[in-house]
Amino acid sequence: MIPDDLVYTAEHEWVRGTGPVRVGVTDYAQDALGDIVYVSLPEVGTSVTAGESVGELESTKSVSDVYCPVTGTVTARNDALVDGPEAVNDDPYGSGWLFEVEIDSSAQLEGLLSAAEYQEAISE
Repeated sequence: MIPDDLVYTAEHEWVRGTGPVRVGVTDYAQDALGDIVYVSLPEVGTSVTAGESVGELESTKSVSDVYCPVTGTVTARNDALVDGPEAVNDDPYGSGWLFEVEIDSSAQLEGLLSAAEYQEAISE
């Protein structure tokens, strides 16, 4: 299931909203990673740049970078993932969200993938 109300990156992150935006990883990504046992997130107040690594998801299989899909300032992070990283596996579009970013312009969301485009990308 790929929610229609989100936009996506080719690196399997999703973005919800227009400012601040909430960021997480897709169901496809969490499934590929396997059981997530540790989450590293950017600190609140950190300036982030689209396309740069801002954290990590560690699973029983591997460690994967989390790339920021937008440029802005981190305004919140999901600290519940410190003690419950499995929320990323259980509810990647809900309680498994990663962090929020205040963006300068919602225009930067226009370069991201729609749900249909993301579905096509992961089907190839």
